[in-house]
Amino acid sequence: MFDAASTTTLDLTILGQRAKTASITLAQTTTDRRRRALLAMADALDAHAEPILEANRLDLADGRANGLNDALLDRLDLQTRLGAIARDVRHVATLPDPVGRVYDERVLENGLRVSRRRVPIGVLGVIYEARPNVTVDVASLALASGNAAILRGGSETLRSNLAIVRVLRGALAASDLPVDAIQYIESPDRRYVSDLLRLHRYIDLIIPRGGSGLHTFCRENSSIPVITGGIGVCHLYVDSTARLDDALRIIHNAKTQRPSVCNALDTLLVQAAIAADFLPRVVDHLGAAGVTFRADPRALAIVGGDARVSAAGPEDFDTEWLSLVLGLKVVASLDEAINHIRAHSTAHSDGILTQNMADAEHFLNAVDSAAVFVNASTRFNDGSALGLGAEVAVSTQKLHARGPMALEELTTYKWIVIGEGHVRL
Repeated sequence: MFDAASTTTLDLTILGQRAKTASITLAQTTTDRRRRALLAMADALDAHAEPILEANRLDLADGRANGLNDALLDRLDLQTRLGAIARDVRHVATLPDPVGRVYDERVLENGLRVSRRRVPIGVLGVIYEARPNVTVDVASLALASGNAAILRGGSETLRSNLAIVRVLRGALAASDLPVDAIQYIESPDRRYVSDLLRLHRYIDLIIPRGGSGLHTFCRENSSIPVITGGIGVCHLYVDSTARLDDALRIIHNAKTQRPSVCNALDTLLVQAAIAADFLPRVVDHLGAAGVTFRADPRALAIVGGDARVSAAGPEDFDTEWLSLVLGLKVVASLDEAINHIRAHSTAHSDGILTQNMADAEHFLNAVDSAAVFVNASTRFNDGSALGLGAEVAVSTQKLHARGPMALEELTTYKWIVIGEGHVRL
């Protein structure tokens, strides 16, 4: 296997220079060459699964010894997921290539032919925590879209990430593509994050994936454009017209299918007209799956006698739980639900469960989140679930991309102008 470059002996400027050079080569490679390299990556992950899983077991053992919570341990765990991760890489290889796509073609009155052409962004700097699967997601999507990437994961997953990067770089070498298209900052020293954020000569975009502290630090200290996202305080509102059996299934899925991720449900809003009948059903149905509840005063008056329900604290409706905890709030109307979401949502994933399509349309227009749902689980705000393949992040910004960032979101465009001796008068 090909060893990853070590930042313990290399200045990050060297990594930046190498990444920029690799990105220039990748931008000029064919779709077929990049697809063959992606398939080689997937095969290499399968072939070298045991060294990766052994490294991951060591990270998990250290994580438990160091008191990592269940949500972080779940994100760190590759033991039953590595095969699916390799399959995701193969899926990425089947996706349409946005690079080189021409659109908005037209001929101006003066005869100039103009169009826009999709091109890679260049070099991505991705900073993330506790998720070794992100290493593969970013590497595969970056390669598929013709970008190079410099990765910096958390110290809690260092062994797992290094094992993965060695395998991926080996697949690049075997595919005769530049191995420096994927580079990893091996040192857990936090000063390298600051160094990375100042490599504006070489890195074109910073993508942080972690808590609000990491996002704030990147926004305030980066000389490179930053896209933030991946922090979800997610809501579902159930109105009096909702099909309540369907609503229970949707709420259960949104909260329990994988509670440690950013599109899991955090707060359930229930219209007052159905709250007395519906909230006890919610507590019984989700409580059987281990969910506990933080209720506002109106909800507490209905289900407060249940041991699984406690009074919501002052910060609870601003909390991304990442665990089997769900906020409950009774609202009088659609407008009260919308106002609560505006006050507490992180603009990630919010939805309404209703059979009133006029109210659904009002909700869609009034709630300004990256993904807004009608009668569906918030868990669908995901690149794979929305048919995009993997994703590097879910952006909650409005520029340059919003929602799952997959292949097209990792490209930009340039204007192509073709004339026949044209000069501007």
